[in-house]
Amino acid sequence: MKKILYLFIVSLLLFSCKEEASQEVENTPETKKEETTSRTGRIALVIHGGAGTILKKNMTPEKEAAYKAKLEEALKAGYTVLEHGGSSLDAVEKTIHVMENSPLFNAGKGAVFTNAETNELDASIMTGHDLNAGAVAGITTIKNPISAARKVMEESVHVMLSGKGAEAFAEDRDLELVEPSYFHTDNRFKALKRIQEKEKTELDHDEKVSFFDPEINDSKYGTVGCVALDKNGNITAGTSTGGMTNKRWGRIGDSPVIGSGTYANNKTCGVSSTGHGEYFIRAQVAHDISAMMEYKNASLQEASTEVIHDKLTEMGGTGGIVALDASGNIAMEFNTAGMYRGYIDTKGELYIGIYKEE
Repeated sequence: MKKILYLFIVSLLLFSCKEEASQEVENTPETKKEETTSRTGRIALVIHGGAGTILKKNMTPEKEAAYKAKLEEALKAGYTVLEHGGSSLDAVEKTIHVMENSPLFNAGKGAVFTNAETNELDASIMTGHDLNAGAVAGITTIKNPISAARKVMEESVHVMLSGKGAEAFAEDRDLELVEPSYFHTDNRFKALKRIQEKEKTELDHDEKVSFFDPEINDSKYGTVGCVALDKNGNITAGTSTGGMTNKRWGRIGDSPVIGSGTYANNKTCGVSSTGHGEYFIRAQVAHDISAMMEYKNASLQEASTEVIHDKLTEMGGTGGIVALDASGNIAMEFNTAGMYRGYIDTKGELYIGIYKEE
């Protein structure tokens, strides 16, 4: 009897040691890494650099290559954040920084000029997990407006700040400020003068000049934007712009307006817009796409197509959107001749396009 009891105790001890060893193996860093990887969700990123009358016949090979290279740089900057487990918020900010710091796009460094020969910039950002948002409008000294929009969202009780107040807030939050001359680029200034000369010529001939005539002011479409989905299923959307060439009276378009230029909701999608801002505001384009998905159970592609090609077009508005839903599906819809755009999808595949036929 004692021998049987002894064997039972020895067996129990051996089984206990085996269990402890097994647990130690399961809790090794390598095992934890495998568990983390298995729980990691899909990641994706989509961007735009403005829409409008972008025709291949008007584009030099060198300029086309420059745009594609910068779009690719922006995509990879944001996607690297997502690949390393970063948030969609960080990815959007990082991506837009690349485009804001380039003179190629009408945002940040490449901002267009107002009628008064100044540069007034706008931006907004929104996070889909909590529907929080921040925006700045009419700023002249903040190097990266998208970062100011993020600070408004995270460190204030407000959604939108404008002008000198937004700049004072940015300075208080230690954001990088620059002299207004930082935003001066010769090609944008020349574009302003061409538009003003055309305007003057037509007025001299007693012809009615439309401020929104594409032949007068096609640069109204210039904007940059990004939507990202991180491994936790969180969507963030952001948009930044230099506004409209030759704009007057402190005009503000859709880019800093939540629901028009930017919208994000984890339950549906994230959207960034570019186009004739007055129409995007009136149509609440970005939110409308989300609402159609939520209330009509439309897919991202169905909602984007209807809003851009039916609703917006019927109103007379022009432009486009990039969007991303909670499953990583991507939409890039526009009713203009072209839109600078690109994505890295959930499979890690990269795409860049400029013209409608691409």
